Order: sequence, then C-alpha cells, then structure tokens
Amino acid sequence: MAISASFKVCIFGDSGVGKTSLTYRYVSERFVQDTKSTIGVDIVAKDIKIRNYNIKLQIWDFGGEERFKSFLPIYSRGSSGGIYMYDITNVGSLDNIDQWLSLFRKNLIEGDIPILGVGGKSDLIYEREISYDKAKFVATQNEIYEIIECSAKTGENIEKIFESITIKMLRNARLI
Repeated sequence: MAISASFKVCIFGDSGVGKTSLTYRYVSERFVQDTKSTIGVDIVAKDIKIRNYNIKLQIWDFGGEERFKSFLPIYSRGSSGGIYMYDITNVGSLDNIDQWLSLFRKNLIEGDIPILGVGGKSDLIYEREISYDKAKFVATQNEIYEIIECSAKTGENIEKIFESITIKMLRNARLI
C-alpha cells in the first residue's frame, strides 16, 4: 500500500543560473531556450512515486534578481527542502551562497532541513569557471548535503536532483 506525502521545495540562487529551466525541464521534460526572468516566485507541482510513496512536490522557483531577495525569507517558510542553484560558468553565482542561504534559512519553522547544491549548465563544460571540487568544498562549509551538476538543455541529472532532495525530505520527516 502506497503512502502519500507532500513537500515544498524552494529553488533559489542568482538570476540567470537556470532555476526556471531546471524546473521546467523537470515538470514538462522539455527545454526552453529563452525563458523570461521570474517575477517574484513561480510555483509548480509534480506528482511522483519514490519507493512506496506517492509524493506531491510543490516547487517554488524563486526569482534571483536583487529586488526580490527580501521576499525569500517569507517564501521559504514551510519548506521541506531547498535547492541552492549556481551556474558552473559564472564564479560569482557561487560566491553569493552565504547571502542566499542566510535569507533562505531566516524564517524556517523547522531549522534543519536538507539543502542540495545544484550546478547548472553542465553542457557548457568549456566555459566552466567553478570546478566540482570547489563547489563541493563550499557546500561542505555551508551544510549543503550534496552537489549535483546538471544540464536542463540535455536533461543530464534532472531526475537525480529531485529524487535526491525528495529522499532527503522523506528521511528528515522520518518517513523512511
């Protein structure tokens, strides 16, 4: 017999790192070349099955522009997990991790929730500015449990990202 669960996941990071492309690729299984900047937050849902669980993932794709940053503490309230996204071709997008994590964690009701680090645009390997080892080091310092690099364009690791965070949220909720 399947057990049902529902989780809110907030995706956050600098503007242009690929948050909307990641979300769209996961939900629709398609890549859109020219996405518009997210105004505030976009919320989508996807029903998935992992192990013996029917899960509704509510994905909050948070706009990364400076003018929206002050809203992140409000939007993150009630999250079961977070995805900090950076662009492997833009070193500045990882440099801002402290500010993003501070905003995300500010109003969390349950303080110890899993946060996954995602390096986007892995298909642009020849433009890489952030090594996997550097990202892993930064993640360890910031209590991010794992780094996964992905490409919304090719679909590489898209399913893996959401499976990883969902399993962590299941464990955190003591459901597995």
